[in-house]
Amino acid sequence: MRFPPLLRGSFVKRHNRFLATVSVSGQMVKVHVPSPGRMCELLTPGRDAWITPVDKATRKTSYDLVLVKHNGHLVSVDSRLPNALFREALERELVLGAGYDIIEQEITYDHSRLDFRLEEPKGALWVEVKSVNLVEDGLALFPDAPTERGRRHLETLSAIAASGEGAAVAFVVQRSDAVAFAPHKEMDPAFADTLYRVARSGVIARAYICHVDFEEIRISARIPFFVKRPRDYLATPPPE
Repeated sequence: MRFPPLLRGSFVKRHNRFLATVSVSGQMVKVHVPSPGRMCELLTPGRDAWITPVDKATRKTSYDLVLVKHNGHLVSVDSRLPNALFREALERELVLGAGYDIIEQEITYDHSRLDFRLEEPKGALWVEVKSVNLVEDGLALFPDAPTERGRRHLETLSAIAASGEGAAVAFVVQRSDAVAFAPHKEMDPAFADTLYRVARSGVIARAYICHVDFEEIRISARIPFFVKRPRDYLATPPPE
């Protein structure tokens, strides 16, 4: 996925979930933060940040926050991107579900809306995609804030798997410096426990990192998935 032209600035302040100020060439610019995540370690005063102009009459801000730099690595902060990145990676056969004949998006199952329904002659595979920004000591963690909605998605995937159809959750880490993934139990114990349970009962769990530069972002590789923090537990990746 190609980025639009970017302007470099310095992050000043996050006012609420979706509004921040970035200093660009000495001018204070209000920007839209395209993610409800906390991103406390990313959105700190003085951090290098890149924004892009957005020309929409209905917008209260004229710019989107696109990238920040953290520990020497570029990080995409737009939680809207992983679905498109996953779809691109499907076409490049880099992620689970590659080779399925039919790709549907935003499909409702029971009372949940899931990101993808893939189909081939052997059957269907439902996939929910999650955006990840948080990395600690090389370990990508999700979520960075409690997510009841995320837990409900896992329960829906578990019900799908129990019905005999394929079900999967894919965590897209929008940076390149993660070497493994684990649920963030300290932040959301209920989500972590649910992920552990559904991964052991038929839901496929995968994690991927991205290549990120000033021109593009793309899924680049799969990384090991641990249902618990590997430094705290003798854990193994969930079954394929």
